[in-house]
Amino acid sequence: MSEKMVGAHIDGGSQAAPRTAASRLLSMTDIWSDAPSPPPAPEPAAVPSPAPPPAPVVQTPQRVEAATVAAPVAREVPSRQWPPRKLSLALQGGGTFAAFTWGVLERLLEEPDIEIDTISGASAGAVNALLLACGLAEGGREAARSRLNRFWVRLMHEASFRSLMLVGGFSPTGSSVAFGPTLRSGQFDPFDLDPLRQALSRDIDFAALRAAKSPKLLIAATRIRDGQQQIFRNDAITTDVALASTCPPLVHCAVEIDGEAYWDGGFGGNPPLLKLAQETAATDVLLVQLTPSRDSYVPITLAAIDRRLDQITANAALNAEVAAIAWAHSHAATSLRLSRIAAEDSIEGLAQRSSADLGRGFIRLLHRSGREAAGRWLGQGATISAAPPPASDQRPASVEPALA
Repeated sequence: MSEKMVGAHIDGGSQAAPRTAASRLLSMTDIWSDAPSPPPAPEPAAVPSPAPPPAPVVQTPQRVEAATVAAPVAREVPSRQWPPRKLSLALQGGGTFAAFTWGVLERLLEEPDIEIDTISGASAGAVNALLLACGLAEGGREAARSRLNRFWVRLMHEASFRSLMLVGGFSPTGSSVAFGPTLRSGQFDPFDLDPLRQALSRDIDFAALRAAKSPKLLIAATRIRDGQQQIFRNDAITTDVALASTCPPLVHCAVEIDGEAYWDGGFGGNPPLLKLAQETAATDVLLVQLTPSRDSYVPITLAAIDRRLDQITANAALNAEVAAIAWAHSHAATSLRLSRIAAEDSIEGLAQRSSADLGRGFIRLLHRSGREAAGRWLGQGATISAAPPPASDQRPASVEPALA
């Protein structure tokens, strides 16, 4: 089943602590170091001689102090309400596969007690994040549901090449196979990003994203100059930022923001997860993963090889960030709980499907599967709360058996 616990309920510290669980996690650990940096161990006690001099007696308090600092390791696990009262979302991009996220979000919006704190997204995940945040800021849950529904229904009815621009439905390498090696970026669409710009301007009020009612946003784009991920927050998000996050480099011209050129945000982090863990005030983070990580077939044709390479590339940065958070969990006390809903666990053969498929039946299947997966996730709280954290060298197990 699609609901997986990545770092299941590893708690520590008092709930009255002034800092969030995520900030404690990242301040206590260096997730980018090659090896953990444990606190210095106390020096071994000196073996007393038959006639001990007074010096060892003076050193005794130092040994006691070091032992006291290292002592608080095991901490009581606080009880946790389910579904969580406050939730942050990490939304992966993946072309039309993002209709699965549409279903997940629609189902979550039906839970009146869940507050959305922070949303990170890249590419199509960024589009869903912006639609959700804008709706919540302007009219609450019903407005958010309406904006998501209007956007995706229009996408299905248009069912054109330009529709794919709205969700970045192109492989970084597949575009070159489809359009040829001599076609310059932007030539295939003579209007460049205008269709996407018009759609975003029509469906998203970017001024509303700076309102107090809007969830915090972390929208990713990839800086071409050095290949680094750039995170844009609410006060800096514009139409150009949304365009940059959804910009397939072999179809669109690069998007320039403040003198820097950007491509699709999925290259640097799909979606941004570590920044979300650092900045969220929630103790629950839900990752919605669209790109399949598993495929039982060895690709042979050029198109199949390209599709599988695209899937591996899209998940590489995400896997690294999940591993970093798992490592931090095993080396520091934290109450951050990371869950995952993966589309491939709800839709059989997803790895063989194209993220550029605009068929209405396929998009409806994705949407329905997302709703059902979110419903199962919401209903399994008792199982999640009781689940022990997985070992660092083990793949997190599904809470329930995976669907066939």
